[in-house]
Amino acid sequence: MSYSIAELAISLFTFALFVNSAILIVAGASLSATPAAQSADLFAIHELLSQMLAPAAGTIFALALLLSGTSAGIVCTIAGQMVSEGQLSWSVAPWVRRLVTRSISITPSIIIAGAVGADGLSAALQASQVALSIILPVTSAPLLYFTCRNKYMTVRDADADPDPDTDIAATEAEGDGDGDGAAVHAGGVKMRNSWPVAVLAAGVWGLIVVMNGALIVLVALGKH
Repeated sequence: MSYSIAELAISLFTFALFVNSAILIVAGASLSATPAAQSADLFAIHELLSQMLAPAAGTIFALALLLSGTSAGIVCTIAGQMVSEGQLSWSVAPWVRRLVTRSISITPSIIIAGAVGADGLSAALQASQVALSIILPVTSAPLLYFTCRNKYMTVRDADADPDPDTDIAATEAEGDGDGDGAAVHAGGVKMRNSWPVAVLAAGVWGLIVVMNGALIVLVALGKH
């Protein structure tokens, strides 16, 4: 667990921070004075980068989008695998899982691209962002709730005594702190969020809800 935390912190505050900062700095310095950049879609941004900087910049931009989509697909596949195998006790062959998930993710894009072309893809991308603005708070709220509960975030220690008599009932102070009397195994590892992390996560969630709500209202009013 310590290794995972260190890896996440290092990747977020070093590599990802510098890469994202470089993207913003380069885009701001090269495209800020270009009127066409104000309402450009992905295709227009590719053209602008190729013209304003170099053809290689447009290629790198397209490659970054491809790798980003691939990374997101891998993360979703692994998350689905963990849920299906750990929670539902349902497993399939890895190649079947990859084939199904990749087909589901790429088929709509292929259909839209073949039917209406680049303009349709841009419109679909904008619609997907609006849909994400609505869905993200709804899906992240249960995640925040579950990760703050010992009832769901206690992992049984493999070296602990498997005798069920060693199970103890969690009290309000020792368990979730919410008085639901969740059972916690002796020797189990409690991995729920600490209170500072839970408060920070709730604050970020509330900020996302407010910003997404404001964005949806602005889009509906035609001001964005």
